[in-house]
Amino acid sequence: MSVNPRIVHMKRQNITALPLYHSGHLLKKRVKEKDFKMYYGELRGATLFLYEDDTQDTYTERLDLEKLKSMELESPYQNKAPTIFTLTLHTEEVQLKMDNPDTGEVWRGYILTVVNKRTPSGLQLLPGQILKLKEVLDEERKRKHSPPRPALPPRPTILHALSSAAGSTSTDKSVLQMPECFFDVTRQEAERMLRGNPECGGIILRPSTLANNYALTLRQQTSRGNVMRNYRVTATNAGFVIELDTPVTVSTLNDVLKYFLEKTEYRLHPYVASQPYDTCIDVSPPPSCISLPSPTPKDVPKAQVAPMKRQSTNEHLPPPEENEYLVPEDEIPDDHDLKLVHLGNELREAVKSRRENIYRNTDSEKDDVTGSENKAGVKLQSNSAEWIQKSSMA
Repeated sequence: MSVNPRIVHMKRQNITALPLYHSGHLLKKRVKEKDFKMYYGELRGATLFLYEDDTQDTYTERLDLEKLKSMELESPYQNKAPTIFTLTLHTEEVQLKMDNPDTGEVWRGYILTVVNKRTPSGLQLLPGQILKLKEVLDEERKRKHSPPRPALPPRPTILHALSSAAGSTSTDKSVLQMPECFFDVTRQEAERMLRGNPECGGIILRPSTLANNYALTLRQQTSRGNVMRNYRVTATNAGFVIELDTPVTVSTLNDVLKYFLEKTEYRLHPYVASQPYDTCIDVSPPPSCISLPSPTPKDVPKAQVAPMKRQSTNEHLPPPEENEYLVPEDEIPDDHDLKLVHLGNELREAVKSRRENIYRNTDSEKDDVTGSENKAGVKLQSNSAEWIQKSSMA
C-alpha cells in the first residue's frame, strides 16, 4: 500500500527541520564512479537530501552545500543536451545530471542562490522562476540569522550497507525508516513539547549535541508526579547503543523505540504531532484560453390576463334539499374542491330525474295492463250472457 505523500512530506520535515526550496528527480554519481544513479532530491536550506524514491521518508545521502568550493558546468546551456555539473565539496567531488536542460538550469539556480546568498545572473530562466529564487534568498537569509540547531548525527555504517543494497527485493526497507517521533529539537524544546501536549505522546527521539549521538526524552508518571528523563543513544558501525547501566545494542532506531516501549510496559507511546486540517476550499480560476460567459438572469414573463376575482362560495352552492349532505364552507378550501361539490350536486340531480322517469313509465304500464284486463272481463261477461240466453231458448 502506497504511503500518503502528505505523511511522507511531514516526516521529512520533522527529520530535517529545514525549509523545502526545490525538489525533483536527478542523477548522481561520484567522480570515481562509472554510472549515474537515479535519486529523488530535495534542497532544504543549504543541504541537498537524496532519497531512493519519492516515497522514502528517510534520506539515503545528503550533501552539505555550505562546504561547496566550486560548481562547474561541463557544457553551456543547450536545448537538447543533458545538463551535467560537478560539485567540489570539502571531501569529495560529485556530479549531478539532469536529462532535461531546463530542469538542470533550475537546479543550478537554486544551488547557487543558497550557497552564494545572492541571486545568480546569466541564467536561462523565466521571470517567475527568478522571482521564486528571490523569495528563497530572503527566507535563507532569515534562517541563517536564527539560533543554530544541533547537527544531525551521521548515518551508521549498517544503514549505508542496507541502502546500497536497497535495489534487491530481499532487503527490508523498514530498517531505513526513521521513527515518526523523531524531531530535530533540543532537550529543552523536547521537554517543552512533552509538557505542553501530553495527549500527543510521551517519547521524543532527537539528535544529541554530542557527535555521533542521538537522545531519547521521556515524560513518565511517577508517585512524585511527571518526571522528564533523557537517555543517550550512540550510533556505531554495528548499530545503535543505548547508554544504560548495562548497554543495549540494537540494529535500528525503530528497535531503540521498541526497547523503551517494552521496558515501560507500553504505558508510554511515541510523540506524534497533530496534523493540521484545512478550513477553506480554494476554487482555481479557469484557464485564460477558456472564456466562460457570465450567466444572465432569465426574464419571467408577466401575466397577460388579469386574475379573476374569486366569488363567494355561497353564490355557487344550491340550497340543500332534504336528506342531502351539505358541505360546510370551512371544508371547501379552493375552487377545485368547489367544482367537485358542484359536480356531485349535478350527478344527484341527474340520478333523481332518472329515478322519477322510471317511476312514471312504470305507473303508465301498470295502467295499460289494468285497462286491458277490464276490457277482457267485460267481453267475457257479455259472451257468457249470450251463451246462457241461447241455451235457454233451445
